[in-house]
This record gives sequence, structure tokens and C-alpha cells, in this order.
Amino acid sequence: MFTAIIFAIAFVAASLANDVKAPTQATTASAAGDVFVAPPMPKGAEGDLIILGKQIIENTHKYAGAYAVASMSCEACHNSAGTKAHAGSLVGVYAKFPQYNSRSKRFIALQDRLAECFLYSMNGTAPPFDSREMIALTAYIAYLSRGTVVGKGAPDQGLIAFKAPQAPSVPNGSHIYATKCLACHGANGAGSAAFPPLWGSTSFNSGAGMHKLATMAAFVRYNMPYGSTPNTLTEQQAYDVSAYVLSHWRPKFNGQRIITFPPRKASFY
Repeated sequence: MFTAIIFAIAFVAASLANDVKAPTQATTASAAGDVFVAPPMPKGAEGDLIILGKQIIENTHKYAGAYAVASMSCEACHNSAGTKAHAGSLVGVYAKFPQYNSRSKRFIALQDRLAECFLYSMNGTAPPFDSREMIALTAYIAYLSRGTVVGKGAPDQGLIAFKAPQAPSVPNGSHIYATKCLACHGANGAGSAAFPPLWGSTSFNSGAGMHKLATMAAFVRYNMPYGSTPNTLTEQQAYDVSAYVLSHWRPKFNGQRIITFPPRKASFY
């Protein structure tokens, strides 16, 4: 059963740890494999802002619903509010920006990357960069990145890359889905209140990171079925079931759409 924590993903490309990365040995005290030790939570307004960022990850439609269309939360791609390694981990991500983005062919800030998540994975619109929601998300990711090396972030957090022994089989993936995933995500892939949709009008769109077969397969193999130990599925099974999921229709990303933010008086800055 795919978890409620699958997809957004993109994908946080290399940045939001949705890029498929070869495993490395964890060496920081704040992040070591699946074990994450949170730094002390600041008190007062700063702590409230960080908590809001975590709440947006966990329940996007409640706390940032104006910007999300897909029937899922950010946690669909970023397990345990972004603290689980090899599952869309956000630990250390703040320390890796600005960075070059191959999609847009330019250097981007973390806010640009978060905007992509809303546009692609949430099939919605980008929160203004000066909005409380965007600032809260940035503050939360910065909080998860405290103590990491600027320019490097935290090691051993990204998805673990692999290649299937054979070409993916959609028919075999259909069988795996029926036996391992259907109970959570439904025969029509529409998900439920607890588990995200995997295809259809309420799922992530064609521009999302999870729309890439290698990315989805890496996420699925380590994290699915939900509640199982990592790598319960074989490499071939992970590719086959991912190919089956991606063989279904989903919203198409419109790259020509114009994104605008409300204008501000100079005194705002």
C-alpha cells in the first residue's frame, strides 16, 4: 500500500531531496539515516512560524489551501513532515540553496523550489514569496537544516537510485498494485482521506517529480507498501508498479500559464 506520504514530488529535485541520489554515509549529529534529532525549538513568534511551516507540510489544504488543488498534502512526498531519510527528506535542504535548477536552467532560491512544488506536485499555484505561508515553509526547512554545512546540507537523506533488471512491465505492475496498493489508494487510484491519489484529476500533474519513473520507483522501493520495512519490494517490482501508476491519466502541466504576485508598495520592504 502506497503511503499517504507519496508524491509532491516532486521531488524536490536535488534540493528538496526528491532527486535520486546515490546513498552516502551520514556523518552529522542532526541526521543519520532514518534517525533525525530535531534541534531545540525557538520560543515565541519564531517558533510559531516554524510550527506553521510544519503544519503546512502535514495538512496543506487546512493551512495553505488557497494554493493547492491536488487532494494531498506536502507530506505525501515528504514523509514524517520531511524528517524521514530517503523519503523526500527536507533535512539539510536549506543549506543547499541557491542552487542551479536544470528544469528552469537558472540558479534558484529555496522559495523558487517551493513554488515548483505547489505548481507541479500540488497542481496549484505558487504562494507569494512574501506570504506568511511561504515564509513559514522556509523557516521550517531552515530549522530542519540547523547545524548542517552550507553548500552541502545533510548527507544520507536523498532517494536511493537503482535501475530495474528488466524493462518495466505495466501488466505486472497492475498485479502488484492490486495486491499491495489498492487497499489504500483504491481501484481508481483516487486515494482516500488518509492516502493520496496516484492518478486522476485530483493527483499531481505531469510536471511533478513523481511523474518521473526513476524517482517514483526509488521512493516506492524504500517506503512502500506503507508500514513495511524498506526494500520490501524488489527493484523490478518497484519499477513495474510505478510504471503502472504513471500509465494513467493525470492533469497536464501548463507551462505557458502566467504566475503573478500582488504588487507591494516600496515601503513594504
